Amino acid sequence: MLADYLTPDVIRLRIRVSNWQEAVRAGGQLLMQAGKCGLSYVESMVRAVQEMGPYMVLAPGLALAHARPEDGADVVGLSLVTLATPVEFGSETNDPVSVVISFCAPDRESHIGMLQSLAEFLINEDNQRLLKTAETVDEILSAVI
Repeated sequence: MLADYLTPDVIRLRIRVSNWQEAVRAGGQLLMQAGKCGLSYVESMVRAVQEMGPYMVLAPGLALAHARPEDGADVVGLSLVTLATPVEFGSETNDPVSVVISFCAPDRESHIGMLQSLAEFLINEDNQRLLKTAETVDEILSAVI
């Protein structure tokens, strides 16, 4: 199921950003360009971290950026960016972040299956390592099949 969402157009590797805001926006841009959400959703993802802290940093080096459905999500979507240089989100235990996975959903239910597939993938530490070290999009696509 993950392969249905993680397609080449929503994956960028080793991008250069200066801070966590740029990292979140980069993932959001991919969702926006794929027609999954609007700009308001992308900015809401940034605001969520500003207002609630780095709760999106779920594991060492890994953030799961998102906002509320009503903030501009059109359909269920997922994107992945890896960073050339990790950035600090302010998480005492899981910074710095080198992988930002962003998702959107137009309601509170439609993304549950996608997130379950993502969790099953990420529970395997080898998969987390792969995301952090992948040199090509094909490496990632091969792993999510």
